[in-house]
Amino acid sequence: IAFSFPEHDSEDDSYEVLDLTEYARRHHWWNRLFGRSSGPIVEKYSVATQIVMGGVTGWCAGFLFQKVGKLAATAVGGGFLLLQIASHSGYVQVDWKRVEKDVNKAKKQLKKRANKAAPEINTLIEESTEFIKQNIVVSSGFVGGFLLGLAS
Repeated sequence: IAFSFPEHDSEDDSYEVLDLTEYARRHHWWNRLFGRSSGPIVEKYSVATQIVMGGVTGWCAGFLFQKVGKLAATAVGGGFLLLQIASHSGYVQVDWKRVEKDVNKAKKQLKKRANKAAPEINTLIEESTEFIKQNIVVSSGFVGGFLLGLAS
């Protein structure tokens, strides 16, 4: 797609051609989201600053992930335990044939939706990979910090 804009107001028909496909290739999703001044962090900060920024954010994310994960595991495990106690006590009776039928129906729907969403997911994966490659120092600091956050 190309648009033409007059360069100046004269009777001469001179136009500047703006190729939007080339513009989209040069301006990544994070530029559209965060503005023109955002770009690869490599261009803005030293290696030490990048590692510290990635490490601190990774540690925070890992620590929160660990805490939320423990809470979710406790809730799911406790709920499952209560359901088992209620089932053995006779308070709850499960229609296993109906459960199997509903699970099979859900599987079919998930397969259909997964096939439709594949192009969007592939595009997101490609953009994320490109972002990680351009900001490899921050990304490696984040991974290290994330693992430390999980361990603490």
